Amino acid sequence: MDYRTRWPAARLLVAAVALLFTVSAVAIASLAIALSTLSDARHTLLDRIAPARDAVLGIDTAVINQETGVRGYLLSANRAFLEPYEAGLADEWNAVEDTRRLVVPMRPDLADEIDALTLLSERWRSEYARPLIASVDSSGSPEAQPAGSLLGKELFDQLRTAINSLVGQLDGDAAAARTDLDDVARDVVWLLVGLGALLVVIISGIAVVLYRILIAPLSGLAADVRQVSTGDFAHEVRAGGPREVVMLGQDVEAMRSRILSDVKDLQRSNSELEQFAYVASHDLQEPLRKVASFCQLLERRYSGQLDDRGEQYLRFAVDGAKRMQVLINDLLAFSRVGRITREQTLVDCDVLVEQVMDSYSEVIERTGATVEAGELPTVLGEESLLGGVFGNLVSNALKFRGEEPPHVSITAERTGDLWTFTVKDNGIGIDTEYAERIFVIFQRLHHKDDYPGTGIGLAMCRKIIEYHGGTIWLDTTEDTGTTFRFTLPAVEDDEQ
Repeated sequence: MDYRTRWPAARLLVAAVALLFTVSAVAIASLAIALSTLSDARHTLLDRIAPARDAVLGIDTAVINQETGVRGYLLSANRAFLEPYEAGLADEWNAVEDTRRLVVPMRPDLADEIDALTLLSERWRSEYARPLIASVDSSGSPEAQPAGSLLGKELFDQLRTAINSLVGQLDGDAAAARTDLDDVARDVVWLLVGLGALLVVIISGIAVVLYRILIAPLSGLAADVRQVSTGDFAHEVRAGGPREVVMLGQDVEAMRSRILSDVKDLQRSNSELEQFAYVASHDLQEPLRKVASFCQLLERRYSGQLDDRGEQYLRFAVDGAKRMQVLINDLLAFSRVGRITREQTLVDCDVLVEQVMDSYSEVIERTGATVEAGELPTVLGEESLLGGVFGNLVSNALKFRGEEPPHVSITAERTGDLWTFTVKDNGIGIDTEYAERIFVIFQRLHHKDDYPGTGIGLAMCRKIIEYHGGTIWLDTTEDTGTTFRFTLPAVEDDEQ
């Protein structure tokens, strides 16, 4: 699919964020409306109905104080008992004004009842309270059974009934407002639950969509890249999702195709090189074998007929031909390291070192050498190549020995993710200035007549160790003998 027809990742992210923002805005607006309705219901109950009811109860308290003051004055003829009556008049006036101010805007239909209440209160005072107060004032004596007591009681009961009726209607309004408040609060709770669930669903949906259109394609592309990076260049890279991922996948696929083409060319070149190496080694060794064979025939046939110099020349020729054969074989082995690979397996280094010691048993016995090996680990690699490393190092320790019988120590120590192997001997040692030179191919520190060899052994060791992911070096901190150290990747227990 053409990447130009796909949305870029930035647009997908903007669309997801815009959707989430829109849903969040709608949710916040709905919640704000619900909270406003809840606030209005609370305001109606607490700030309007409750104060209005308190104002009506204030009227009730004021008229009761007036009735109490009048009764006390009638029984005692003491003007001090009229103080509640006089204070009640002022309180009633204020309470009536508050009631009108609070109730009428909320309940205009109760304005007539408030007027009727004030008329009843005034009638009780004009027809009962004031005449009795004037009568006591004029007589100056108490009146235990004043005239008009029944009328006063009837008027006062009507006044209290009107007040209670008004209070009852406000109580009904309060109950209805409380019910509305509970309903609104319940609606707000359900709205919050619904909005929370909706947001969870939206966020989960966006996460799933982003995973399918962004994360999953990236994960698939990463898996394809990892598989190709392990050497599976035939694995095709396919990328989906946003435009950038598709473009990246196409770039990786193009790179994989180029690498695959280069690998095929390299394989063809390696095959040709391997064929050339075999042909060259055979073609080179065949005349060398003939030279050595005929020189030996000449030596046997004309033995005693040649002078010492002639026989020496024949020996030189035979020795040169044999050394050339060894050199060709070593070069061929050196060229194969890392180029001709076999499946790497778990190699028990304890067993490997025992095999090396068996192969050098004759030299060990002849030189009186002792080879000590500590507990060695199991590593992953090619057994034949690793055996060559131990063989080269042990052979060098036996070859470059000092006056005392050779002593070789092989140990291993875990350092992080690597095993560090140490091969130490008590031989003639190596100067620190040659610590790197000894790993260069064909570099010799001694004459071939003193110590035989082709000068390829340590170079071969370095190439094998680096092929296995490690390093090898000469430890220059030791004062006596020679100490080589090399590392190999550790193998965990679950891998074993």
